[in-house]
Amino acid sequence: MAVRQRGRPRSFDREAALRTATLAFWEHGYEATSVADLTRAMGIAPPSLYAAFGNKEALFAEVVEAYGRTYGDFVRRALTEEPTALGALGRVLREAAREYTEPGRPTGCLTLMAATGCTTSSAEAEELLRTRRAATVAAFERRLRAGAAAGELPPDTDAATLARCVVAMMQGLSQQARDGAAREELEAVAETAARMWPLPGGGNRPGSGAASADPA
Repeated sequence: MAVRQRGRPRSFDREAALRTATLAFWEHGYEATSVADLTRAMGIAPPSLYAAFGNKEALFAEVVEAYGRTYGDFVRRALTEEPTALGALGRVLREAAREYTEPGRPTGCLTLMAATGCTTSSAEAEELLRTRRAATVAAFERRLRAGAAAGELPPDTDAATLARCVVAMMQGLSQQARDGAAREELEAVAETAARMWPLPGGGNRPGSGAASADPA
């Protein structure tokens, strides 16, 4: 005999609702996006949101995870697919320029921008994003240290500082995208940044184009 499930089944697509919430937080930021905004965009009542996601903070945490698996996954792919540290970080910046200006969705990066203007009442969300950004810095630093050990970079390369420089460039690209910069403009910035990487013998990389992000 089948056991009847208790309670009413959900009358909405949870994954679709999560995608909608992601776009709302991405566009307006955590602080400016209210529960009323979220339920209106999702087409559900507040009790349904609380039943499915807990509360606004829990929903935002889920949004950040979902964003990292989807829109923000270009960083992980570059770090795992490129054979060199310089190639990986150059690709990260070039793809950031494209991802942050992709038509049909908010500009910039949710992880970099969503906590702007947060108050003490949203400290949990701010800390969540700070932790995610710190993890990105750490991932870049590990890759740079491996690159220095492999001879791609000078042995005295300050991997920690260079990793923070790359994240700072990503933050700049994100803000420029929010300010209306065109994809081509941001791609030019990414290519210029790639020519600044230190070479194994000292100095910086000459030339331009996508190949300039890879070691000679």
